[in-house]
Amino acid sequence: MNSISTLPQDYEPLGAPGSLKPAVKQCPTFATKSTNEIMNTLYAPVMWVVEGYLPEGFSVLAGRQKLGKTWLAIDWAIAVATSGCAMGEITCERGDVLYIDMENGDRRIQRRVETIFPNSANRPDLSRLQWAGDVIALGKGFIGAIEKWRLSAAKPRLIVIDVLQRIKPAGLKARNAYENDYDAFAGLQSWAMEHGIAVLALHHTRKGGADDPLEALTGSNGLSACADTTLVLDRDASGITLYVRGRDVEEKETALIFDGGIWSMIGDAGEVRRSDERSRILSELFTANAPITPVELVAATGMKRNNLDQLLYRMAKAGEIQKCGRGKYVHLDRSDLLTQAPPTKNDKKIRKPQSPDTNTLETFDESIDGQSNPPGPPIRNVRSPIRTEPDERESELPELPEFLRRTQQ
Repeated sequence: MNSISTLPQDYEPLGAPGSLKPAVKQCPTFATKSTNEIMNTLYAPVMWVVEGYLPEGFSVLAGRQKLGKTWLAIDWAIAVATSGCAMGEITCERGDVLYIDMENGDRRIQRRVETIFPNSANRPDLSRLQWAGDVIALGKGFIGAIEKWRLSAAKPRLIVIDVLQRIKPAGLKARNAYENDYDAFAGLQSWAMEHGIAVLALHHTRKGGADDPLEALTGSNGLSACADTTLVLDRDASGITLYVRGRDVEEKETALIFDGGIWSMIGDAGEVRRSDERSRILSELFTANAPITPVELVAATGMKRNNLDQLLYRMAKAGEIQKCGRGKYVHLDRSDLLTQAPPTKNDKKIRKPQSPDTNTLETFDESIDGQSNPPGPPIRNVRSPIRTEPDERESELPELPEFLRRTQQ
């Protein structure tokens, strides 16, 4: 027989007066706020270290090895420490910077600063940019160490961690990679947001990349999920780009150029790519000896056919190039190629009158797929003769029987 368990004597149903059990009474409660209270509160604006790219909070700058991540981080650090311009364009508010460089030594740091400022007489005051090389892992005193620096600095604004892997703690076997990564950096993210400081951690991307730039980061997605902002430095056939996405930053991709240790902004990556592709098309059209087809432009520029067709259409519509004939284009400055009137669809075959001596109807192919015939006599397509008199062979045929002639009548 199944035994029936009895309820404890102090049990009270949920919702009844005094129904909270002692264990439940000891649990914490949520500190709630109404939507009206939140909307009526005046909050401080987001603090930008590099406006449009690096706000307060925990940020990750990832990229392939030897692509220039450290140079870019130094560029931002110097811009903040001296109230200079990041990437040659964005003016930064001056503040104290701590650069934790765990891979390079003082000698390499000195060479890099000398590369950026070769003339010591013109070198700005870099006293507010401090360097550290100690390896202190998260969970073993790292947050306490940066908290001491924050309290000692007059106006702490930026901390750079080069590289993040050196301070990452070992994960627990009972957790998956996502849980370990998120838990490892959650405390650092909370500390950065609490004190309004930008913490920029340098990281690597995996080989082969990914369709989504955030998935290109090595490790699990727990890192990008925990980070307030993720920046990805990448290079392809069109050049170097900096992609940024975050909670407080507008998603965008910027074209950059790296020359002699100096990072400079070119502009929006999409516009720069289109501008570069336009320049290549115009160069090919200008040097051509004849109107060019899209197939020839694909071979000359290496562009994809669909992208090329769309760009040619926009350029022709904007008056940047001239469409000449069926599927051919010429440069506006090549007037020598514009002397011939562009053929129309009806110009593919021009019918000629009947030849008197051969009593035939002739056609001349003026163009095939927009290409004119080579010099010389026109290619003559002679169709079957137009018979105006009975053929002599018909008279030699035997006469039809009378019943067949009646049927035809």
